[in-house]
Amino acid sequence: MISLNVYKLVHILGILLVFSSFGALVLHALNGGTKATNGGRRLVTISYGIGLFLILLGGFGMLARLGIVQGGLPGWIWFKLILWVAIGGLLALPYRMPGASRLLWLLGPAIGMLAAWAGLYKPF
Repeated sequence: MISLNVYKLVHILGILLVFSSFGALVLHALNGGTKATNGGRRLVTISYGIGLFLILLGGFGMLARLGIVQGGLPGWIWFKLILWVAIGGLLALPYRMPGASRLLWLLGPAIGMLAAWAGLYKPF
């Protein structure tokens, strides 16, 4: 049986992978890079996808370990899932909207902060 702390570590590793990959891609786009000129694009997208999976795996593992998923999901978990989908879609934006890269540099961590807030305070 996997412990709660292991699920937390998996969740945090996923978060680190997602945000480091996103930051690398946004920085490349900010510097005028394109898909064609990004030699590490494959590594970034694979890391991003693995990170998203680990966030989900660790999150639901923690929920199961704490017994929260019994009888339906509370509103704060649905909110976090919506944010997870939004974070998943962010990777497509820097190359499609290079002018918005500065905004995306701030938007990604802001969404992450909202997810952390929802997980810590469980407001609904």
